[in-house]
Parts: sequence; structure tokens; C-alpha cells
Amino acid sequence: MGQKINPLGLRLGTTQKHHSLWFAEPKNYSKGLQEDQKIRDCIKNFVRDCVKKNVKKTIPSDETIISRLEIQKSIDVIKVVIYTSFPDLPKFLRKGKPQRIKELQTNVEKEFHSVNYKLNIAITIIKNPYGQPTILAEYIAKQLKERVAFRKAMKTAIELLIAEGNTKGIQIQIAGRIDGKEIARVEWIREGRVPLQTIRAKINYCSYTVRMVYGVLGIKIWIFSGEE
Repeated sequence: MGQKINPLGLRLGTTQKHHSLWFAEPKNYSKGLQEDQKIRDCIKNFVRDCVKKNVKKTIPSDETIISRLEIQKSIDVIKVVIYTSFPDLPKFLRKGKPQRIKELQTNVEKEFHSVNYKLNIAITIIKNPYGQPTILAEYIAKQLKERVAFRKAMKTAIELLIAEGNTKGIQIQIAGRIDGKEIARVEWIREGRVPLQTIRAKINYCSYTVRMVYGVLGIKIWIFSGEE
């Protein structure tokens, strides 16, 4: 069961909550999903482009800015919570005339063509960025693009996670034409416990795709932080 079911979907309602909170009639459900995806893409692209143009020397990688986005919809308000590892992002988005955060709100409203909703954007700073599987996966992807050996990249990512503490186990898996070999294979490494079949276990999971010269590699990360 642990190998066939998404760890996040398996634990919804117990240790995991939805990243999108809203209700819709069945005929409008697909429209709501597409709207969510447009909002996520618009915010990620805007923030990444702005930070890349203005504060290149402040962050080690352009990819590790946003960990995840949570969307909460009510009757006339859409609240978007940005979880980021970039501590200066709130100050940065409030600079300029007009403020960049207002420009972002305008861009998002134009993206999903709605004037009936008011958009609120909140920013939450992540204290332990390498405790997020998305940031770890993007770190490994960057190492692979720089021709670092995949085993060294995985071990370095585990060391970064362990250095921050509050983690009882991690498993990293890379699949595809690793190192450009003709035959695709799966390589994985585990440190500590990762009980995928225990529903009360808090498992942070992500699946990430990285495009290399020789093909596409898939990166999966499971982080076990404790039990409820």
C-alpha cells in the first residue's frame, strides 16, 4: 500500500490537510481546479522573475523561493498563503511604486478573468527550509544539472535536512536515465524510519521532474517528522 498510494492523499483528514480549501457544484469543479492552477502558476512566475531581476546575489538558487501555495476561497474573497524560504520576500513585494504585491494581485485577477473576487495575499516564512521536500528536490535537481554525482547529491540533501533537526527519517528516490545511461533505472537512499503504511505518521512528500540533456528524471522525497 505504501508504494501505490500518494502519502498526502492517504492522510487527508488525519495528519494532512488540503492545499486548496473551497466548495463547488460538480459541474463547476473542473473550472475551480483550472483556476487554482492559473493562480499558482501566475504567482510563482511573477515572484521568481522579480527576485531574479532585482536580488540575484541574495539567494543561492532561483528555484527555492516558494515552497508551496495554499488557496482558500469564500463567496467573494480568495486568500492565497505563500510559504517561502526567502526571508526578505515580504519587504521586497512591498517596495516600488506601485507596490509589487498590488501588481501581483492585478496580474492574478487578470489571469482568471474575475472581477467578483477580492484577492488577499499572505506570506509565511519557513524557518527550516530544507525540511520541505519541494525545496530539497529542487536542490537535488540543481546539483544534477551541474553534473554532480547523483549519490553525492542525495547524501548532501540528507545532511542538510539532518542539520536542521526535527526529522526522524527521509527517503529519496531518483528514476530515469541516471548519468545518461542507456537503460533507465531507479536509485534510492533512506536514512532513519519512513513508515509509509502508518496513517498517523506525518509524512511530507513531493514528486519533482527535472529535464536533463539526456532525458527526464523523476525525483521523489518522503520526510518523516513524527507520529500523532
